[in-house]
Amino acid sequence: MVNDMRVFLFLSMFFVAAASSAAQPMIGNSIGSAVANSGLATVAEPDAIEKPAIDFPAEIPVDREKTAMLPQTASGYTRPDAKKRFRRYVNSTIGPFALLGNGIGAGFSTASNEPEEWGKSWEGYGRRFASNVGRNAIRNTITYGLDEALKLDSHFYRSEKRDVGSRVSNALLSVVTARKPNGKRTIGAPRLIGTYTANVVAAETWFPERFSWKDGVRSGTISLGFTAAFNLFREFILK
Repeated sequence: MVNDMRVFLFLSMFFVAAASSAAQPMIGNSIGSAVANSGLATVAEPDAIEKPAIDFPAEIPVDREKTAMLPQTASGYTRPDAKKRFRRYVNSTIGPFALLGNGIGAGFSTASNEPEEWGKSWEGYGRRFASNVGRNAIRNTITYGLDEALKLDSHFYRSEKRDVGSRVSNALLSVVTARKPNGKRTIGAPRLIGTYTANVVAAETWFPERFSWKDGVRSGTISLGFTAAFNLFREFILK
């Protein structure tokens, strides 16, 4: 457990340091988005109900040809139904933890006066909070829409393996990958497109004129970095 904590702390500090030096003016928004999409907004699912054992005949005829045609699912993964997927989308966009994350990010940006054009007043805080909410909504809507269209699942799942290497690998890979219906990983296009689009739109529209799409790309990269740090937190600390 001590080694797990050291690994988590080291990697978290690495991502935060990298983010701070890359694009300071939009870092508060990235913190808020990472918290809002950290998975904490997901409503807890009820415990699985154990079904009673059923005695079957010793031998059951099996059609091996039909069995071979059934899709093979990766160990431990079951694709959530449409209702659960939509609930996750709503919670990560306007749920209480999502709004809390946006508020924290806005507070951080207001305290450091970033961007300085918005000032340190309550009005400035309100603009930053609205900015975070809008960017979060754009990212999640694009991610959810592409997930549904491509039949992918961009949600974070903790590693089934308990060794440090597997857990770190799972936390980092989950940022840039998604699950197919059979549970296997593929490139996480929905999250990547959603994250970069949201940040570029924010930089090109409601942010001050000195910001451009380049700042949006940098901010998107920072946001993914903070997401990786939160994944490590969930993997090693949050049970």
